[in-house]
Amino acid sequence: MADELKLYLYGMITEESVREVIDTARVEDVVGDFVNLRRRGNNFTGLCPFHNEKTPSFNVNPARNIYKCFGCGVGGDPVKFLMELEQLSFPDAIRWIAQKYNIKLEETEVSEEVRAELQEKDSLIITNDFARQYYEDQLHQTDEGKSVGLSYFRSRGFRKETLQTFGLGYAPAASDGLLQAARAAGYKEEQLEKLGLVRNGRDFFRDRVMFTIHNLGGKPIAFAGRILRKDARAPKYINSPETEIYHKSDVLYGMYQARQAIRKLDNIYLVEGYTDVISLHQNGIRNVAATSGTSLTTGQANLVKRFTENVTLLYDGDKAGVKAALRGVDVLLMADLNVKVVVLPDGEDPDGYMQKVGATAFEKYLEETRKDFLFFKADILLEEAGSDVAARTTAIRDIGATLALVTDPLKRAGYLQQFSGKLGLDESLLVQLVNKAIADRRTESRKTQEREERRRQRERRSPDRATPTAPPTDDPDEWGGMDEPAWLAGAEDEDLPPEGPVGMPTAPAAPTTPAEVPLEIGHGFQEKYFVQLLIRDGHKPYDEASNTSVAQFLTANVADVLGDFDVERYRKIVELVMHYLQSNGAPPPVDWYSRHTEEGVRKLAVEALNSPYTYSPNWKDKYGLRLSQKMPEENHRLTAEIFLRIFRMEKIERKGRENSRLVAQYEREGNYDKLRTHLKVQMKLDEMRLALAKELGTVVLSR
Repeated sequence: MADELKLYLYGMITEESVREVIDTARVEDVVGDFVNLRRRGNNFTGLCPFHNEKTPSFNVNPARNIYKCFGCGVGGDPVKFLMELEQLSFPDAIRWIAQKYNIKLEETEVSEEVRAELQEKDSLIITNDFARQYYEDQLHQTDEGKSVGLSYFRSRGFRKETLQTFGLGYAPAASDGLLQAARAAGYKEEQLEKLGLVRNGRDFFRDRVMFTIHNLGGKPIAFAGRILRKDARAPKYINSPETEIYHKSDVLYGMYQARQAIRKLDNIYLVEGYTDVISLHQNGIRNVAATSGTSLTTGQANLVKRFTENVTLLYDGDKAGVKAALRGVDVLLMADLNVKVVVLPDGEDPDGYMQKVGATAFEKYLEETRKDFLFFKADILLEEAGSDVAARTTAIRDIGATLALVTDPLKRAGYLQQFSGKLGLDESLLVQLVNKAIADRRTESRKTQEREERRRQRERRSPDRATPTAPPTDDPDEWGGMDEPAWLAGAEDEDLPPEGPVGMPTAPAAPTTPAEVPLEIGHGFQEKYFVQLLIRDGHKPYDEASNTSVAQFLTANVADVLGDFDVERYRKIVELVMHYLQSNGAPPPVDWYSRHTEEGVRKLAVEALNSPYTYSPNWKDKYGLRLSQKMPEENHRLTAEIFLRIFRMEKIERKGRENSRLVAQYEREGNYDKLRTHLKVQMKLDEMRLALAKELGTVVLSR
């Protein structure tokens, strides 16, 4: 069973190969493929890819082979970085690193029974990858594919390397070509049906050029097929259905190919069509992805925000394109993204216009004509309204409702100042309109939640009643944190905290982190530092004569107060170290913590081994100053001794205060037996306090 578990965890990669990859991978190399790193002392820094920041707080430590963000708290080794950033499974992250370092992986052949136990998602992706290869082979190696599919792609100007980059292919007109090929290769028909590749014994995609849709790890999760012959009865595009591995609302076409360019340029161009993405990418505009002709969703906005805060919408230059520019942008504004718009000349689409004017002129056009979305929308609405007072009033209310979507209070205040002049309105009136829009939307959101809660209550009361369930919302209150002022709130809003008018800046919200950080209680911070000392310096020698390590020194001198730890997780880690010392006769190495099976231990290791502070070399190199003592990493013995004394003093001081209260209590109650016992305890505690004070060179007052 243990061997089968390893096969499951490692995805059929042998444990020896996994260890070789982990030992070879350098964190600065892997992270450097995604983040612009700058050297700072012995470490590297850069902008964190996991949260939006303008001041670098992301630290890469080559000596420890780990990364740590001091802004949002994420951290780990190269494998974890890939798993979290690129949403890869553990085996896929291992394969990614192996490919980077040209490591040949050894994989174990498994039986059909073990293969059947592998995760369903992995098997679906493997089946999709077979289909992708089939469509590509049909495009390049069959007469039908060359004459129909390849001719079409060449007419669009797509080069061979572009076809490979995007996984373009061709689905033949035969009714079951893919099905027969998959059967011959040993793939199950039920898997093909789950993915929507086969229906009722026939291929779903037939006589179409094929576009592969990838996830952020580059795996094929879905397909889109475009028909080439003019047939009014058939839709121009058909897509794979929603599956366990494909949720259309969370995917943007071309995001896998664009992700690095988006980070580097800090901007993404969003277009509508597949060929627009491919054409722009081929001509050097790599930071482009497509909505695939649908309105933007919250999931897609969150996907974009992982890579950049700046979005430029690129639309066709006709009335439909202009209307599309106004549709679905709300979710981008609510995600606090900076949205700009470029509308191409009348009758043009991105692909066609690029081919007409060339890449250089096209890029220049994008730079010169892009416009802030809010001003773009206002111009369109006001132009349509003209001098009609009623239409203009409606347009202004619509503009106010859009301004209400801007969640950042300072940004919203800036827009209000500019729009009051543009619309010829007093700013206070525009503030009232925006506040009213916020109140209306929050009220509607609350009503929706109440309706959903009533529906759930009815279902609980009538369990046999079949009622369709609504999909869960990503955010139960998407207007949370945008409370209207008290003078606008009605009686139903009395439980909400008041906020000043939206035109006034408010205190910034606390920064969010990917995971909630537990609050430290009592001596929690001291106990945390004690554990960090064990991780950072525990393996170092304390006394070479007696062959004692820092870990042995610390744990031996904390055993008597271990029961007084306030935070359970720190006490358990100390106990784990003590057990390791007893079992192995030596302290655990640093990577024992950073690769521990418990996530809490790994997180503490990353935090302990990284510091947001570095010593400037100018003190020595430029000013010629010398430190009077060793650097902290070289002064581990003195650090351990001083901290341990302070730590024990804290614990003993608290024990003394608690014991003094008991002495006073028993004296009042006349319980002399217990009083005598606790007086003796107090004397012992005072002796320990005085001894520690002498060692620390401090003065303590007697009780």
